[in-house]
Amino acid sequence: MQIDPAPLSIHSEGAARLLIIEPNRSALSVLAKRLGEAGYRIIGCENAQNATAEMLRLPVDLVLAELRMDHVSGVELTRLIRDDTVLKDTPVILITGRTDSGGAVEGFLAGADDVVAKPFHFEVLTARIARRINRARSVKELRIDNATLDARVITRAIELGETRAALQQSEAERLRLQQLVSRD
Repeated sequence: MQIDPAPLSIHSEGAARLLIIEPNRSALSVLAKRLGEAGYRIIGCENAQNATAEMLRLPVDLVLAELRMDHVSGVELTRLIRDDTVLKDTPVILITGRTDSGGAVEGFLAGADDVVAKPFHFEVLTARIARRINRARSVKELRIDNATLDARVITRAIELGETRAALQQSEAERLRLQQLVSRD
């Protein structure tokens, strides 16, 4: 099975940037290595505090976080991302243990885009990541298109208002001239 190359970044040229938050250094290393080999640019963090600082420093295309972490859980991190006006559209995938269905539900309720249970196949994870990044790109393009259309609608409304005012002025002038002609 051949894996497609990583999608391009939503924010700039080049491969998509993934932010991985995993408190276990060896698991973080494995994730970073495998996803890096799939063509992604990887930023690794061991906790949500560092991850938040990194997201504010440079935009990322997707956040991949462990569900259960000390201090700030993946669920809490997801809520923080969804509540932030700049970060709210960043796709979030949470990683959980196979038996943690309650955590998965919490993750979805907090706004996670996906929850992946361990153990997982890297090919499946890579496909899920690519799908989420492509969907985020599509949503961004739709928002840009909507903003462009909104601007065109506003421009047309202004032009229509100006044309209506000119027509009213012309009609008033026609009536004035008509009254002058009918007096003579």
